[in-house]
Amino acid sequence: MKQATAINPVYRRRLFVHRVGIALSVLAMSVGLIFLVWILATLLVKGFDGLTLNLLTQTTPAPGSEGGGLMNAIVGSLMLVSLATVISTPIGILAGIYLAEYGEENWFAQTTRFVTDIMLSAPSIVIGLFVYALYVANVQHFSGWAGSIALSLIAVPVVVRTTDNMLRLVPNSLLEAAFALGAPRWKVATLVRLRAVKAGVITGVLLALARISGETAPLLFTALNNQFFSADMNAPMANLPVVIYQFAMSPYDNWRALAWGGALLVTFSVLALNILSRTLFSQKIPN
Repeated sequence: MKQATAINPVYRRRLFVHRVGIALSVLAMSVGLIFLVWILATLLVKGFDGLTLNLLTQTTPAPGSEGGGLMNAIVGSLMLVSLATVISTPIGILAGIYLAEYGEENWFAQTTRFVTDIMLSAPSIVIGLFVYALYVANVQHFSGWAGSIALSLIAVPVVVRTTDNMLRLVPNSLLEAAFALGAPRWKVATLVRLRAVKAGVITGVLLALARISGETAPLLFTALNNQFFSADMNAPMANLPVVIYQFAMSPYDNWRALAWGGALLVTFSVLALNILSRTLFSQKIPN
């Protein structure tokens, strides 16, 4: 039987195609890993030289001057990302609950899901231009508020889709048990369904936070930059992505070293958020 199967030309052709597919998949994975390791190795080698105490304690230096750091950019990024998270988290979770509860029952929910999918794939520079035209052009100046709004528009669809997908994993038996006890639909959605997948929802928030932490394009049109330390959200605000972009293209060695240090800092931050979202808050859906 085995010998007949081995001689079968259809079987041999399928086996050949299977092996070719596996070989091409391994080759593509190897090429991707080579470039990834190359990028990370370059970042580590050049970034560690810029990781000094001055990087965290001093503001960005003037052109051609020595020393300096990225303290104002670090604080500015923390303020922008924190405010964007505060704005996007409740909106995204509530929208996700709505889609999970009513997503199959009316046209508005279907439209919301369609728009969310479009925003997920939209280039971030388009969102930055949208906020620039809607807000910055009207107030006639760049500001931290505009930067946070742009980042929140990027984070909202990530939280919405994650919340929607996680809520749909809750088994119907758990929902039916809650309804059988006489609980209203809104209470089942928030106190039963959402609580069952709270770790997954938090994971979505962390993934959105990691997504917006390194965004540069929308901030170029909204928050721009500030060489000095400023906590005024109604004025241009320094932030790590824009400072890295400007310093990396400068002719000054000191600025380029700070750019590498800032890039490594952002990379470590995003890596920590991804590890946290995949390990600390991992859980199983209740049966």
